[in-house]
Amino acid sequence: MLKVGTKAPAFSLPDQNGDVRSLKDYKGKKVLLYFYPKDNTGGCTKQAVAYSANKEKFEAKGITVIGVSKDSVASHKNFETKQGLTIMLLSDVEKKAIEAYDVWKEKKNYGKTTFGVVRTTYIIDEKGVIVFANDKVKAAEDAEKMLAL
Repeated sequence: MLKVGTKAPAFSLPDQNGDVRSLKDYKGKKVLLYFYPKDNTGGCTKQAVAYSANKEKFEAKGITVIGVSKDSVASHKNFETKQGLTIMLLSDVEKKAIEAYDVWKEKKNYGKTTFGVVRTTYIIDEKGVIVFANDKVKAAEDAEKMLAL
């Protein structure tokens, strides 16, 4: 996980509609960038639905919410449609942003060691600096906790 005070790494990734989005597009704005393991799974769905339900509250605070996973554009589009999501989802199949933001880690699950995305939330300020970082995210509570900050 990157530390608070670090300059947020630049990225350019396609969203669920195939439009390329870059961090520089949000210069002068706050961004809540959250990394999650996989579309249409229990925790990831709860997290994305909660962010979508609170999208207007985040926007009222001047914050753009962006989710990132290594799923494809098509997978993100299906996830958006199936769950009625309203937030932007970026596809990082090559794991460039995932690795730049230090969220690709060794994980242990049922005694088996694998690599994957560690659910992590960052808040990036108007100058592109990380002002909040959390890798101990509880998916269902993340949106509410971030709103409270």
